[in-house]
Amino acid sequence: MTDENYTGVTTGTVATACSLAALDAILDSPDIACVKVDTPKKTLDIIIDECKKLSSFKAQATAHKNPYNDPDVTVNLDIISTVELLDKTNEESNVIITGGLGVGKITKPGLQIPIGDYAINPGPRRMIVKNLEDKIPEGKVAKVTISIPEGVEIARKTMNPKLGIVGGISVLGTTGIARSMSSDAYKNSIVTQIDVAIASGIDDLVFVPGNIGEKLALKKLDVTKEQIIQTGNFVGFMFEEAEKRGITKFTYFGHMGKLIKVAGGIFDTKHAVADGRREIMVAHAAICGADTDNLQRLFDSKTTDDMMDILDEMNLSVEVSNSIASAIHERCMQRFDLDLNVILVDMEGNYLNDNFQ
Repeated sequence: MTDENYTGVTTGTVATACSLAALDAILDSPDIACVKVDTPKKTLDIIIDECKKLSSFKAQATAHKNPYNDPDVTVNLDIISTVELLDKTNEESNVIITGGLGVGKITKPGLQIPIGDYAINPGPRRMIVKNLEDKIPEGKVAKVTISIPEGVEIARKTMNPKLGIVGGISVLGTTGIARSMSSDAYKNSIVTQIDVAIASGIDDLVFVPGNIGEKLALKKLDVTKEQIIQTGNFVGFMFEEAEKRGITKFTYFGHMGKLIKVAGGIFDTKHAVADGRREIMVAHAAICGADTDNLQRLFDSKTTDDMMDILDEMNLSVEVSNSIASAIHERCMQRFDLDLNVILVDMEGNYLNDNFQ
């Protein structure tokens, strides 16, 4: 694997490899330590941890995703495929794909898989079919069951419960190759929140930066979890996707330390990409009449919470917060034509601005 863009493989690729190994075992291949998987991008060699023949028509193989440059919760998890050869009874597909323990089931509309089916995305399904279909004996059907035993527990660390995927994680992958969280694959995973909300007929959406913003919104606003959309650091991307889907008005709620960056036109809020918090705060404090000494104090502060304490001393905290909220609204109107109700809070959820609806 010398491709400079290579970082890892998807759960779909590993599931395909296990399915291929299990089928080969049924067909009396020798001990299988590695298989070649055709992905939409390239052919990959995938190591198989264990492969065993359970009967003359059934076998099971296990493999895992090796660590790569990404905080992927599915790394090192056992991914298991059980393949069973059945007699073909009609014109059904040569490959039947289903889920087992640790693979979630779909309970809400708006996803790529229909309600009631297992969360094995179209990409992995196509890859499994492509790699197995030519090897299946005539008159037979391969029933493939994908299981990820630890997926039940791991799913709690993902967005799956919020998206209505219950009982486990999803088997994902479009190209077969996994890339870092800055990639389109990660963005596509978080934009699914918007699709589920739209398909469920939910309006009055509240966009928040992350888990802390969601908890505070649930505490302070009369909303449900289904109304809340987490943007992560990709604020601009998520707002653009909302606009594409016909959403033109929503609430943008969160801690001053995150949302203030948008007032400066920073729509990727990752600290390593851009900061500018103190510069933005100082500019708005100056507009609101802060004196030079206090502007210097603000500039020397380490956190926005410290800055708000200084503004409280000056009786300018609400005025400055209102100014920043208005700037966020204006920036978003200019870039996306979105009418936002901006609510800034501190870490306890206390409102900092009062110019919201």
